[in-house]
Amino acid sequence: MSRGRFDALLGRLGIDCTFLKGRIMENSFNLDRRTFVAGSAVAAATVGLGLAGCGGGSDAGSEGATGSTATAAEGGTLTGACSYTSTNVNPIGNSSALMLAATWHVFEGLYDLDLHTYKTYNALAADKPVKVSETEYEVALRDGAKFSDGTAVTAADVVNAFELNMADATYGAFLSFIDAVAEKDDTTITFTLKYPFESLLEGRLSVVKVFPKSLTEDDLKTKPIGSGPWMYDTINGDDGGEIDFLPNANYNGEHKATADKMQWFIQLDETARTTSLQEATVQVMENVPDANADQLSAAGATVEYVQGFNQPFLMFNTLKAPFDDYRVRQAFFYAIDVDKLISNQMAGHASKVTGFLPKDHKNYHEAKTVYTYDTEKAKKLLEEAGVSDLSFKLLTNNNWVKGLAAQIKNDLEAAGVKCEIQEEKINWSALAESDSVLDYDVMLTPGDPTCFGNDPDLLMSWWYGDNTWTRGRSCWAKAADGKWKELQELMQEAREEADEKAQQELWNQCFDIIAEYCPLYPLFHREVATGYWADKIAGFKPIATTGLVFIDASAAAN
Repeated sequence: MSRGRFDALLGRLGIDCTFLKGRIMENSFNLDRRTFVAGSAVAAATVGLGLAGCGGGSDAGSEGATGSTATAAEGGTLTGACSYTSTNVNPIGNSSALMLAATWHVFEGLYDLDLHTYKTYNALAADKPVKVSETEYEVALRDGAKFSDGTAVTAADVVNAFELNMADATYGAFLSFIDAVAEKDDTTITFTLKYPFESLLEGRLSVVKVFPKSLTEDDLKTKPIGSGPWMYDTINGDDGGEIDFLPNANYNGEHKATADKMQWFIQLDETARTTSLQEATVQVMENVPDANADQLSAAGATVEYVQGFNQPFLMFNTLKAPFDDYRVRQAFFYAIDVDKLISNQMAGHASKVTGFLPKDHKNYHEAKTVYTYDTEKAKKLLEEAGVSDLSFKLLTNNNWVKGLAAQIKNDLEAAGVKCEIQEEKINWSALAESDSVLDYDVMLTPGDPTCFGNDPDLLMSWWYGDNTWTRGRSCWAKAADGKWKELQELMQEAREEADEKAQQELWNQCFDIIAEYCPLYPLFHREVATGYWADKIAGFKPIATTGLVFIDASAAAN
């Protein structure tokens, strides 16, 4: 919570914060999890404990999040207000913030990720992979697993799902370590790998969600079925629409749905989502605007901030002069006052970048190049690159990052760089790989691939692997400096390294290259804000990435 907002909350409660400023606030504002709990008694008690109830850092998940503590009831309805739209329900290669979250509830992988901890657990798999050799594993299916239509889950369904996802442009990069997937028998799947991949295997297998092989392309696009605890009832992912779920009566796993139904209301408008939570039309709200957090707290709801990987980043057209010179790219990062962005635009709810990963990630490494606000250094780098009177267009996505653009423009102009803001909904198809130089200079947009997993290889592969981000978009794979190829070689070496310490050292070299050459690099790591009624939903905890997770949540007993 920002200092001004905390003072305001204490003032409404009639509490003098003079002593607290001197004794508590210096420490409390550096905590990784922030929770606003309504009610004067609770708030006063929190102050009396020096905010000890706020958790510390974790492995870039929400294990430290407070969550609801109400008593669970059988039956009732789970409700959420979602901040993203999508009409793509197909589980193959799904990267939509809304529908990917829906797949977590409707489908299972062989292994699934607990998105609060980023630890895998057995889903359709009966147990951990059985190691046959360094490059061969077998996975047995959970006994009695069925899809929501009552048909048994078979090895053929799993093989089909993997083969389709391996051929997908989005998920294929995550699964490139797999050489072949085959049925050993009706309930056992054999994986043949291109190289040893043991340390990351279960997490990466969790990317693929399984559905009946018999589903047609139309089925997958309209109303697919899975083996998870929930199934789709009605689907309208447009703004103002609603996605309704019913319990899967055939589910026999460990995360059974306890409510009678679940409803997700699609509300892009921040005011609409805020009103829905404030009036208790929903139990949970995704993506709480900082400006509305105190309003919701005063109404009795909880607003919880969880530090994550979510980030606004600058992406450069590395084939277009002068952005083909890494010194020019570095100059941008030195020119921008990130502390001011975090304070003014994020109300303090973000952390500075000192490496590719946030500090609470278990694989964190402080990069050799750490950007600090230094206008003179920015000017010097531009001079060394032989650049003067630089004028460019900042292509800015028309979502929450647009609020950052004005200050970025002012900071860059203070360093002698003229900036024109070009705000629009990004047309990603125009940024596909091309024989011509792409028609943009620099882009400001957000991203967060931790919805797929949070191992360093996956996160680096998303933006810096051999894919559309580097063949198109940043075009770094085509740049003349050769650093992209050097990065790929190090990443591959790390994938095949069995020793954790040696693997970490290789990843550290990767992080250093990414920070120094910064073809695409974060400005800060954002805290994700989720609102909920702690007395109306049981077993709910916020996560550090986009989406809402109602797995193991229940309506609260009256």
